[in-house]
Amino acid sequence: MSKPLISRTLASSISGTFSYLPVITLTGPRQSGKTTLCREQFPDLPYVSLEDADTLAEVQSDPKAFFNRYPKGVIIDEAHHFPTIFSYIQVMVDEDRFRGNDQHHYIVTGSSNFALMERITQSMAGRTAVYSLLPLSTQEILSHQPDASTSKMLLYGGFPAVWMADNEFARQSLLSNYYTTYIERDMRTLINVKDLQAFQTFIRLCASRVGQEFNASAVSNEVGVSVNTIRNWLSILAASYVVYLLHPYYTNIGKRLTKTPKLYFYDTGMAAFLLGITTEQQMDVHPLRGSLFENMVINDMQKLDLNRGNNHQQLFFYRDKSQREVDVLRILPPNLVEAYEVKSAQTWNAEFFSSMNYLRPLLRERLLKTTVVYDGQQENPQTDNGIVNFRHLQW
Repeated sequence: MSKPLISRTLASSISGTFSYLPVITLTGPRQSGKTTLCREQFPDLPYVSLEDADTLAEVQSDPKAFFNRYPKGVIIDEAHHFPTIFSYIQVMVDEDRFRGNDQHHYIVTGSSNFALMERITQSMAGRTAVYSLLPLSTQEILSHQPDASTSKMLLYGGFPAVWMADNEFARQSLLSNYYTTYIERDMRTLINVKDLQAFQTFIRLCASRVGQEFNASAVSNEVGVSVNTIRNWLSILAASYVVYLLHPYYTNIGKRLTKTPKLYFYDTGMAAFLLGITTEQQMDVHPLRGSLFENMVINDMQKLDLNRGNNHQQLFFYRDKSQREVDVLRILPPNLVEAYEVKSAQTWNAEFFSSMNYLRPLLRERLLKTTVVYDGQQENPQTDNGIVNFRHLQW
């Protein structure tokens, strides 16, 4: 008997898309659930994967014959392997529009952000809706396992297959296979990494720097490769949805502000795997637990908007040269600010507001909201110095 699927919040956002656009583009990390979501939402569309070498060769050799086999449209998985495919889709969609019919519907997915978005910009503007599906959010996890502990959520991360695994060995094997099958393979394929050991050192150093400012020169010295190599490796990890950079808020408020971004992982389970954390008990006492908790909450903040189809959110952090720091600033039009402090503590402390209170005279009327997101039970979700458990984070 198959296990019930974990429901995805994004499903409601994409369900009616074909009523106003003929193409859906779905990006996100491998194994985040893109294929499952598309096939569940649109069961009448045929499915092909360009990850399959034979299918890819067939499409590359005769794209017109390939599309002729699917007169109503098709789901094309991992389309970044043949980005030219967008040009053929454009022609068919434009022909439909010229004839005044709605004959073809296409869904293209991909896990390489650069390859997909470049082609979308060139060929598909005005023809496709673009969505991003990240690994499971806290709310999606709790819908599947309502009693999941905080350490378990940090340890497992958000890949659906990890939460569906029957035992700890299977979970660890899934993360290990993900690393070797996708991350290392992507690096070898995309930039021909010659020194795999140096790259392995690099990505583990990235995990040890979760939530910290990323200094390419310092990492270069530790790994023993050039700064340009470090930056190149980081850009590929970002394009493959492994890591991302949270940039500092930089505006003229009369303070000397840092310009160095902070590093986070799209999945805390992968970060924990790279750190060698294998049990909840290890996670409970690990010195980077607070950083991983911050990473998880900021991931959830991204998912709150992305799961509604909003790809244009603006999240930053604040840090000045006197080391005053606020974990997350959410920027709203026209340049208004919500401030969030993230704490892994379970006990409330009024000092949690100190850095956000420091921002008040700097931002004045632009500061709309200040909230502490933590792991405790005491909650007071007000606009001024609100308190909320991370499980109940909303906006």
